[in-house]
Amino acid sequence: MSRTHQPDPELTHRLSRRGMLGVAAGATVAALLGTAASPAQAVEGAEAATAGTGGGRPVLPPGRLGIQLYSLRDKVSTLGFAPVFAELEKYGYDEVEFAGYTQGSAGPITLAQLKRLARNHGLTPIGSHVGYYSDDPNAYTFAQNLDQVLDDAQALGLKHIGTAAGPFRYGTTVDAMKRAAEEFNTYGAAARARGMKFYQHNHSEEFAFASDQPHVRLYDVLLRETDPGLVYLEMDIFWAYVAQFRFSKRPDGTPAPFEPLDYVLKRPNRYPLFHVKDGESDPSNPFGYRMVDVGDGDIDYQKFISAVTRLKGHRLAHHWQAEHDNPTESFTFARRSSEHLHRLREKC
Repeated sequence: MSRTHQPDPELTHRLSRRGMLGVAAGATVAALLGTAASPAQAVEGAEAATAGTGGGRPVLPPGRLGIQLYSLRDKVSTLGFAPVFAELEKYGYDEVEFAGYTQGSAGPITLAQLKRLARNHGLTPIGSHVGYYSDDPNAYTFAQNLDQVLDDAQALGLKHIGTAAGPFRYGTTVDAMKRAAEEFNTYGAAARARGMKFYQHNHSEEFAFASDQPHVRLYDVLLRETDPGLVYLEMDIFWAYVAQFRFSKRPDGTPAPFEPLDYVLKRPNRYPLFHVKDGESDPSNPFGYRMVDVGDGDIDYQKFISAVTRLKGHRLAHHWQAEHDNPTESFTFARRSSEHLHRLREKC
């Protein structure tokens, strides 16, 4: 029987957990986020602008552009999913990734209605972010409601079900990361039994060094201790580059550079999903970047997406979700992001 979803604490509290990881370093939301961007044309205009320019094939594989609906939470909570999906269809999106299944003042909606609504607008629900754990006994999380989380994902026809929470339930030691990895393996096995992939979405703190073994990067422990057939990763490219800025040295000051793209190229099967989020370089910012609309920043998405899709047999293996944690105007962000990504062409 279809049911309306209980509010997802990941949706309610994610800004503090996603956008604010590292707030202890003294940064503020205003310092992190960029300024307003002017409206741009829809995808049709973008494609027309690139026609006849002599460029190569599109960098973005067909049918693989999605958007994380957290970016549009203001519109979902006031207008509802139907008007939001209509806009996304107009902007040329193919997929959506959920951050909760309720629509605020727009009224209740069942999962069956939500699935049908997406289909009617040519959108494929590709994944969803759910909390990892919570001190609230009524929270909707993997740790507390695994069967229900998977039931709901199946009802929506999702191929992927994951969490945007950091793997820090037990702390930041190597053993703490191993304990979290063990739980992730359990969730991954349960998801695989339902025909889905469990995934974890990173922020920058995953790339920090273990508090008890400062030469060991926590993300490397997570990769090593999770079963590659059970646990997948959704790289948030922006936060990975923030981590490159923040954690390029070990606590003792010795160099420890890394390239986010290298993680993917070495393990392309482990990264079915990506968050395409842009940042303008700002060395004075504790994060090294200010978050801006996709296409307005300094992250080379033509290079990144091209490198991944050039891998033999992988052009249609990955899904690219546009996102901005706190856009100035969310529909403008969605439109401009799609426009920019559809314009990218392989260099001849």
